[in-house]
Amino acid sequence: MWLWPCAWAAASVCKQALSKIARHQAINDVIARAITAAGVPITKEHVGLVRIDGKRPDRLTLIPWHGGKPLTWDVKVVSTLADSYLHSTSHYAGSVAEAASVRKESKYSSLPPEYLFKPVAIETLGPLNASALNFSSEVDRRLTSLSGDPRETSFLFQRLSMLIQRFSSALITDSFCFADKDPDLLPPVIFAFSL
Repeated sequence: MWLWPCAWAAASVCKQALSKIARHQAINDVIARAITAAGVPITKEHVGLVRIDGKRPDRLTLIPWHGGKPLTWDVKVVSTLADSYLHSTSHYAGSVAEAASVRKESKYSSLPPEYLFKPVAIETLGPLNASALNFSSEVDRRLTSLSGDPRETSFLFQRLSMLIQRFSSALITDSFCFADKDPDLLPPVIFAFSL
């Protein structure tokens, strides 16, 4: 029997994949809950931060985060295995997340200077960009100071890791089809593995 995985990398890059939208929202919710638990209220896609093209960051703190400025962030999950990223990921882990972070910073460079912007870029195989690591560490520090539990850092990273794994498995499940059932339904880009 031949199993035809329909290019998981292609499935994880597809912008119409429903599980990608759900993954994005779930990651934002985990970060938002952690910040709220640290005593900082937040709002979703604040109307006052609209760019010229109508796009806005995912969330905004309602009180100052650092230096008297509220914090806003935007999440991006990038596929480590996409053809366009294979060269950079073969050199060092996290390179795709760093590139996505730079693109996010450029995208939101027109935000007013009275706001702090943090890009949160996560690769599908795990690494976060440096800005997201620093941001997570600050959230964890605030959570730890309130709860007194030094494990807060590992809890947040575990939640994010589990979300990435859960939604990656959904994308993988969605990308498999069996050739012996209906070979005409095979997508144009396929890889064949013998079982």
